[in-house]
Amino acid sequence: MIIQSKRVWLGGQFLSAQVEIKDDKIVNVYAYDSKDVDQDYGNQRLVPGFIDVHTHGAYGFDTNDANVEGLELWMSKLPDEGVTGFLPTTVTQSEEVLLNAVANVAKVKNLNLKGAEILGIHFEGPYLDMTYKGAQPPQHIVPPTIEQFKKFQDAAEGNIKIITMATEHDPDFALTQYLSQNNVLVSQGHTGANYEQAVLGIANGAGSFTHSFNGMTGLHHRDPNVAGAIMRSDVFAEIISDTRHVHPAVVHSLFTTNPTNLLLITDSLSLKGMPQGDYELGGNKIVMDEFGTAYLRGTKTISGSTLKVNEGLRRLVEDVLVPFNVALDAATINPARALNVDDRKGKIKVGYDADIVVLDDDYAVVQTYVRGNAQL
Repeated sequence: MIIQSKRVWLGGQFLSAQVEIKDDKIVNVYAYDSKDVDQDYGNQRLVPGFIDVHTHGAYGFDTNDANVEGLELWMSKLPDEGVTGFLPTTVTQSEEVLLNAVANVAKVKNLNLKGAEILGIHFEGPYLDMTYKGAQPPQHIVPPTIEQFKKFQDAAEGNIKIITMATEHDPDFALTQYLSQNNVLVSQGHTGANYEQAVLGIANGAGSFTHSFNGMTGLHHRDPNVAGAIMRSDVFAEIISDTRHVHPAVVHSLFTTNPTNLLLITDSLSLKGMPQGDYELGGNKIVMDEFGTAYLRGTKTISGSTLKVNEGLRRLVEDVLVPFNVALDAATINPARALNVDDRKGKIKVGYDADIVVLDDDYAVVQTYVRGNAQL
């Protein structure tokens, strides 16, 4: 199959080109109009598939539900927003619930179902700070141990790729070091660390920060805290680009200080794609407002979003005024690098998986190819 457009994202720029797909790979990139094509997308943009490394659920399903049919439905809907790969993300809960949740993701991943590809699991909690727990249920927050994590990873069949934890509560950084030595990206989040503790976390193996500026100590000009460490460091950092979790001016500043390592995430909840109203997250009652933002009921504590990745990209470019190439990298090659799959994902390039999104100028998704298969 050969598709073409006058705007194909190649080498960090748009060029008129053709892309040949065979099975699940990109096998050739040709000059525009040089071969007969199966689909001509005119002036619509062809960009790499989006990768969401932090998303709890959507369409009534939460990762912690451990339900095959719910996860299958979610996977089938994600290409609607241009997502070709994702990490189902847990919420702090009892050991039993989490064991069932990660085992369910591993089971579904092995089925090779249609829809967005499961690239692993993001394990958010239960090793968090009580003060900065946000909407995470406090009764299930526990001290980190290598032994317990091994139990979770065994149930996940090795699929836990990212873990969110408060590394300042990890004695001698034992689990942090173990994880970094075993190809699990440690992301500091829901943390009460000060600046020095956050940097020590990085020195001991942490390589990312979770939903930047949310669930952590904030920036002060004499006390930079975790927020300051994010803006000073050269590790990955997630950003929820709905412009409600973080003010556009702060998002702009973050992209100015750390433009090459940011990860556009949705942090979406099971209520994405659902009507406004009352729901539950990790045993906590939450409510979604008219803007699609979820709060712990009766509080101003934000508990997640209903953001879609293509909309997040639009807001970064059009509202925050992040350069298109930098914003696109945050949804494509940067998460691929964070997951160590950038040798096959995150670019439109010969030898890479045929994960391609066709975008209108208004950022609406026209078509999504997941490993060469048209999804819409």
